[in-house]
Amino acid sequence: MSYLLTYKRFGKNSILIEWPNTIDEMILQSIIEYKSLIEKNIKNKSIINSYNSLLVSFNSLNNFQKTIDELKALYSKKKISEKLKFYRWYIPVCYENEFGSDLQDLEKKYNLDQEKIIKIHTAFNYKLYNIGFIPGFMYLGGLNKKIHFPRKRTPILDVKKGSVGIGGSHTGIYPHNSPGGWNIIGNSPVNLFNPNANPPCFIKPGDEVRFFTISKKDHKKIKSKVESNNYKLVKKLIND
Repeated sequence: MSYLLTYKRFGKNSILIEWPNTIDEMILQSIIEYKSLIEKNIKNKSIINSYNSLLVSFNSLNNFQKTIDELKALYSKKKISEKLKFYRWYIPVCYENEFGSDLQDLEKKYNLDQEKIIKIHTAFNYKLYNIGFIPGFMYLGGLNKKIHFPRKRTPILDVKKGSVGIGGSHTGIYPHNSPGGWNIIGNSPVNLFNPNANPPCFIKPGDEVRFFTISKKDHKKIKSKVESNNYKLVKKLIND
C-alpha cells in the first residue's frame, strides 16, 4: 500500500519523512520496509523510526532537494531484496502484589479482580511500534480496551527495571531503573536492553510480544539465570 508522504528539512543535516498521523499496523509495515530500503541503498546516514515517521540524518546534507528526490524515487520502487523477518517473543512476568503496585487502582477503576486483569493482559500478542522515551523502552500496541488506563499525572522517580506497565492504550516494559508515569502491574526478570550489543534492543519494531505468568519463585530463578547469561527467551517466526 502506498501513502502520501511528506518530506521536511529537520535541522541542518536531517530529513523527516511523515506518514498519516495515526497508529496503524499497515503504516508500521510501510515505515519498516522503507527504512530497510534506505539502509540498503543510501550511504552515510542514520535512521530513527517512530509511529508515523522516519528521521534520516546524514553526515552532511549539501543538496536538500536532490536528497529528497532520491528518497522519493526509492519509495516509488519499493522493491525489497530480501523478505524481512519478524518474531513473537514470549516474555515471563510476575504479577504478584510485590511487583504490581498499581493493580489495585485498575481493580477499582474497572471493577475487575486482579486475576481477570492479568488474564486479559496475557491474552494478546502486542505489536512493537516504537522504542523510546528511554533507551530500550518498548511501546506495545494492541492492549485490550477493558484495561486501558491513563498515565499518572505525577510520575514516580524510581520505577524498577523490568516493571511492566500500562500507559493509556499501550503496555510496555521499563528496561532499567528510571522515572516513569505508567501504571505498574508486574515485573519481568529478563534483560531487554544492552548498550554493548548490536543492536542494543533485540526486539525490533514489527515484532510481537506475548506475556505469560510466572510465580515469584520462578521470577527469582529466571533472574538468576539471566544474570549468569544462562536464560534464553522463546521466540517464534510470525511471517514465514
